[in-house]
Amino acid sequence: MLLRLFLALLLTVGAAPAAFSMEPSELVLERSHAVLDAIATRREEFRADPAALRGFVKSQLNDVMDRPYAAQLVLARHARGASAQQIQAFADALTDNLLRRYADALLDVDAGTDVRIAATTPLRDGQIVRVASRIVRRAGEPVQVDYMFRRKGDAWLVFDVIVEGISYVQTYRNQFDEILRTRNLDAVIEDLRSGQIQLED
Repeated sequence: MLLRLFLALLLTVGAAPAAFSMEPSELVLERSHAVLDAIATRREEFRADPAALRGFVKSQLNDVMDRPYAAQLVLARHARGASAQQIQAFADALTDNLLRRYADALLDVDAGTDVRIAATTPLRDGQIVRVASRIVRRAGEPVQVDYMFRRKGDAWLVFDVIVEGISYVQTYRNQFDEILRTRNLDAVIEDLRSGQIQLED
């Protein structure tokens, strides 16, 4: 499940900063199609150079994913007392850890994959928006993916992805809560960076 969740998360990334002026549903479509097109045209390049693929994905995540806020939500009570630098370091280490494990799987996304919007729901007086989408594949049932956006300045940024009812934030919150009961945050960040922490799939 987490592999599919991570791939769905990657489908929110793209390359057009001007998309920040779009509504969340438009942003999901624009970014999803941009990444699907990039994979289709650069698949062999990325297969030959996995580091280039990871670098591409990471650079694009910065444009649309509110990683520090998502990291705070994942850490939950363990974020209390943590510095902004520690939160950012945790966000970076978690992203790098996931990219090392899963980015190559993006190369196997079917060329016929498409993304369709099912509904858009404003929450908290419009400061948060939930975009319900379906990832449609040539084989198999569509995958339900909901994106949680929040407004940050002039931009809409993703802070959670919910795949078939399973939340990215909640899934990792549960895992890190157990880890952080016995280890401090700096040690966990270092173990994430080195790959010593293996997150459950």
